[in-house]
Amino acid sequence: MNVTLRERDRHALGVERVVQIDTTGAPGFGFQNFKAYDFLKDHEVVLTFDDGPWPGNTPRVLKALADRLAEAFAEHLHARVRREFWGYAADERLDNDALIEEAYRGIRPAPGYPACPDHTEKAGLFALLAAPENAHMQLTESFAMLPTASVSGFYFSHPESGYFAVGKIGEDQVADYARRKGIDVREAERWLALNVVEEPASTRS
Repeated sequence: MNVTLRERDRHALGVERVVQIDTTGAPGFGFQNFKAYDFLKDHEVVLTFDDGPWPGNTPRVLKALADRLAEAFAEHLHARVRREFWGYAADERLDNDALIEEAYRGIRPAPGYPACPDHTEKAGLFALLAAPENAHMQLTESFAMLPTASVSGFYFSHPESGYFAVGKIGEDQVADYARRKGIDVREAERWLALNVVEEPASTRS
């Protein structure tokens, strides 16, 4: 069985790779077989490099792979929520193109993205899910997620829910947001800096 992985961009890292797996014995790559105790188990994947690891490129390749796997799992979990856990779309049957077009019911916006620009919302989400204990995920002081190949977000199942972008907001909106969130206006301005249309009050004399 040949499994081919090909980069779409000819300038991207790596070139076409073909991994040959002998399903009658030990997995092999070219003429070099793995050791006898290295049999593949069900659902296992082997990542190989033709010429051995590249000191400059291997970390970047592995990081890109980790990022893509995290995004893929988020997509998979969202599908299970729709079809199985919440079950509001139990009969959903979408091909890959429809999934890419997000033709399913429901959305999963993430803190820091246009629909939810405030990264601090991750704090409540992480506390609710006990993410450090249950998923070994941490937040930095700037609310970046660790490990970096991590995904978080909110699920909405309402049939009319849809993605949108929070545009520019005025000082009155920032003040109201700070009041409802229970934080100082200057702190709200800090986390919503890209959305505040007026000059922040903290910079005016």
